[in-house]
Amino acid sequence: MFPLSRLMNSFIKYGQLTVIDVDGKRHLFTKGVDADSEGTPLKPVTLRLHDKSLYHKLVFNPELHAGEAYMDERITMEDGTTVRDFLTLFSANRYSLTDLKEQKFLNNIKMLTRKIQQSNPKGKAQKNVAHHYDLGNDLYKLFLDKNLLYSCAYFRSPKDSLEKAQRNKLRLLAAKMDLKPGQRVLDIGCGWGDLALYLAQLADVEVLGVTLSQEQQQLASERAKKAGLDNRVRFELRDYRDVDGQFDRIVSVGMFEHVGVAHYDEFFKKINALTPDDGITMLHSIGHMSPPGMASAWYRKYIFPGAYSPALSEVFEVIERNNLWCLDLEFLRLHYAMTLAHWCKRFEKNRDKVIELYDERFARMWEFYLISAEMMFRTGSQLVFHMQLSRKRDAAPIVRDYTVDVQRKYIKLEKTLNLDI
Repeated sequence: MFPLSRLMNSFIKYGQLTVIDVDGKRHLFTKGVDADSEGTPLKPVTLRLHDKSLYHKLVFNPELHAGEAYMDERITMEDGTTVRDFLTLFSANRYSLTDLKEQKFLNNIKMLTRKIQQSNPKGKAQKNVAHHYDLGNDLYKLFLDKNLLYSCAYFRSPKDSLEKAQRNKLRLLAAKMDLKPGQRVLDIGCGWGDLALYLAQLADVEVLGVTLSQEQQQLASERAKKAGLDNRVRFELRDYRDVDGQFDRIVSVGMFEHVGVAHYDEFFKKINALTPDDGITMLHSIGHMSPPGMASAWYRKYIFPGAYSPALSEVFEVIERNNLWCLDLEFLRLHYAMTLAHWCKRFEKNRDKVIELYDERFARMWEFYLISAEMMFRTGSQLVFHMQLSRKRDAAPIVRDYTVDVQRKYIKLEKTLNLDI
C-alpha cells in the first residue's frame, strides 16, 4: 500500500485508523492516543479501499480523492464506522497533514494557481452560483430552517432551535445596521429573501435584494408578494456589479465567499460607489484564522466552484486601500459548527428523499460536504465574521451597547407583529 502507508504513519497523531487495502490486508495506524488535542475521545475508524490507484492519489491530493472515492464507493466504512467518525478523525489530524514536507511542497505549487481558481468575472460568477444554488428549492427545504436561511445562525443558547437561532442572526445583523425610517437597503446575495423581508417588517425601509440564482429570485419574489411587502421589497436576478443608485445601508450574508481575492478591490469600490459617506455596510462572511490559502480542490470541484473563505489579513488590506473604516468586527467562532450540526441531522433524517430527488452518489456527496464543513468550524481554522464598514468613523454609535438595546426593541416588535418563533 506504499506510498499511502508512509503518509498515514506520519498523518495519524490522534486516534486510531485501520485501512483495509484492496487485497484485504489490514493496516493499523496509531500513536496510542485515543483522543484529539483537546482531550475529546475519538472513535476507532476502519475504512476499506477498493481501488489501488488510491494508494498514490490520496498522497498527492488527499482531500479531493478521499471525497471522490467516498462518493463513488471506492472507499467504504467498515466495522461500524460512519463517515462522521472518519471525518472527525481526519479533522483532528489535519494540522499534522499540512505539516508534512511533501504536502507543504504540493500546497505551494497549488497556491500559484489560486487567482485562476477564484476568478469570478460576470457570467462565470452566475454559472458558479447556479452550480450550487439552482439545484432545486426542494433540496434545501429538506435540511434548512423553515425560512430557508443558508448561512451561519446565532445561538444565544445551545438549546435554541435552528429556526430561533436563525432569527437571532437576522436580529443581530439588523441591529448592527442601525436602520432609520425611509432608508434604502441593498441585500447583496439575498438568498431566498428572508433577511430582506425581516428588515422591511421591522423597519420602514425599502429593500432591494440581488442574487444570481434563478431559483432563489423566483421564490423570494413570491414570498414578498405573499407577505404584502412587494411594494417595499423586490428581488432581482442581477450581479451586484450591475446595481446602480444610492443605498443608505448594504448588507451581504454568505456571498463574500464567492467573490475571490482578485475581485476584492472591485467589490469594495462598488460598495463605495453605492453608499453615501455615512452609509453603513454589514458584511457577514466565512473566513479563517490561518494565513492566506485556498479552498480544497474537492469543494471547488463539487460544491462551490470559485469560492474561497479569506484570511482577515486579505480583507483588511483591501478595505484600507478603499478608505473604509471598520467600525466593528465580531467573530462567530462555533456558531456555524452548531448550525451545520442541525443541517446534518435534518439531512440524514431526509436522506431517502434526497436519493429520490437525485441519487445515492449525490446524497453521499452532500453528507460528506455538510459533515466536513462542520468539522472545519469545530476543530479546523474556519470562523464567521461580522464586519461593519463606513467611510465615516461615527456613522454608527461609537459604543456597541446600542445593538443590545435595538435587539430588545426588535424582540418586542416580533411579538407584536407575530414574527416570534
